[in-house]
Amino acid sequence: MTPKICLCLTGATIEEDLRILDEYRSWIDIAELRVDYLCKDERLQIRKFPALAGVPCILTIRRVLDGGKFAEGEAARTLLFARGLAFADQDSRKNFAYVDFEEDFQVPSLQDAAFAFGTRVIRSCHSMHEPVTNIAEHMQKMRITGYEIPKIACMPNSIRETAALFHEAKLLSGFEHILCAMGPYGAPTRILAERLGSFLTYTSPKDAGSGMAALGHIDPVTLNEVYNFRGIDAKTKIFGVTGYPLEITQSPALHNAGYRRHGMNSVYIPIRAQKIEEALDFARELDITGLSVTIPHKESVLDELQSVSSAVGEIGSCNTIVRSGDGWTGFNTDSSGLIEALQEFLRTDTLRHTKVAIIGAGGAARAAVYAVRQMHGSVCVFNRTVSRARTLAEEYNCKWAALDETAVPLLERYSDLIIQTTSVGMGCAGPSDSTTDPLYFYGFRGHEAVYDVIYSPELTPLLARAKEAGCRVSNGLSMLRYQAYRQFKLFTGVEYDEEHSSAGTESIGRRHGR
Repeated sequence: MTPKICLCLTGATIEEDLRILDEYRSWIDIAELRVDYLCKDERLQIRKFPALAGVPCILTIRRVLDGGKFAEGEAARTLLFARGLAFADQDSRKNFAYVDFEEDFQVPSLQDAAFAFGTRVIRSCHSMHEPVTNIAEHMQKMRITGYEIPKIACMPNSIRETAALFHEAKLLSGFEHILCAMGPYGAPTRILAERLGSFLTYTSPKDAGSGMAALGHIDPVTLNEVYNFRGIDAKTKIFGVTGYPLEITQSPALHNAGYRRHGMNSVYIPIRAQKIEEALDFARELDITGLSVTIPHKESVLDELQSVSSAVGEIGSCNTIVRSGDGWTGFNTDSSGLIEALQEFLRTDTLRHTKVAIIGAGGAARAAVYAVRQMHGSVCVFNRTVSRARTLAEEYNCKWAALDETAVPLLERYSDLIIQTTSVGMGCAGPSDSTTDPLYFYGFRGHEAVYDVIYSPELTPLLARAKEAGCRVSNGLSMLRYQAYRQFKLFTGVEYDEEHSSAGTESIGRRHGR
């Protein structure tokens, strides 16, 4: 069966929780009332919540040591559980459908009452700092009566430990269970709950401010609309994007929209990995055959590839890998994506007689230099680490310079087009300074065309400053779109249906009427 979608309600009042529930009602199956988040006076009203909610509800009072907020002690918590389960109604829809007791919370009278009233017991284990091993054995021990739903939520410290969770889940059969990974490496377990055989997956309202996002929760709309959660089954093909920290990516929305448009049973997920080797181990465990590769793995992935395309060979950077048999083949769609994005931005097919400044010297910069040279532009590479700028520039027989105030005269000469390829400014919507703007020391004069490969926020501090000076500007959403179309074909063998799937992904330049 498809895992159920559970919405965690962490409001301070019953009224607030009901308002949030109504907002997400069509996207979920179950609501979890987190009593530990309620004000003390509101906790006295929990018994009426299931009747008001109108969906199956889980009664949860999570202790601080298990990641919750309840700190008043076990006696007080026991009384609250009793209040929530008391006075069972003949209409079971007005009772809590589930109650979550931790594995060390053994109160026979409460458990007997739950069973008597038809309330199912979730017996839970929370490991807030490390993964749990021997999961099948652990869950069997948690099923004291054989009727409980055992739950394990743990905190892996790498994507390799998340892969181990999927591996161990293969040993689980014959009983309902809940299994998920928390934290930055847990997103795949939330999206692919079906592969874990999990009874449900936990979600939270977007921007709830409850801290649930840090535990890896995805909001119900994104889970349904971006990841097509209810359509994932044993035959679903999995693709993904890997990088670190991978906090902001619109690639899943682009790729998954393409799968939906073509009626493909596929899903594209984020795979946060500090080392590319760990991402590849994860891919093998889940039989993933295609990965987008982003910062900081575009160069380190080369050592893991069996073969590469000519573009990867020339650029020395790879952003796309496809597995056949036991080996991976590397491609670079960044360069072609940037060429198409620049053609759209500048409304020209050539950069002949154009002097171009490339900011940065990493994998994206390599693709940018290659793209500009393909368009016959003149290039100067600017980077804070001068040795890296020199190495890249010498490979392409172009100029290089330090990225600081001393380079302003040279930067002014190569300012027809400025392409910013570093991660500086990602997620930053504040003022320009040395931490948010790689060109904070440069005064725009208005004639420059500025392209920033970052697409979130839409206007980075660099782009905002350039736009204010009268420059034409564009963020990297157009590049993301074009390179993703090529990745889509490499993964699926099918051309991306751009006409019907690119809505909402237009470049910032169009939005600002350039």
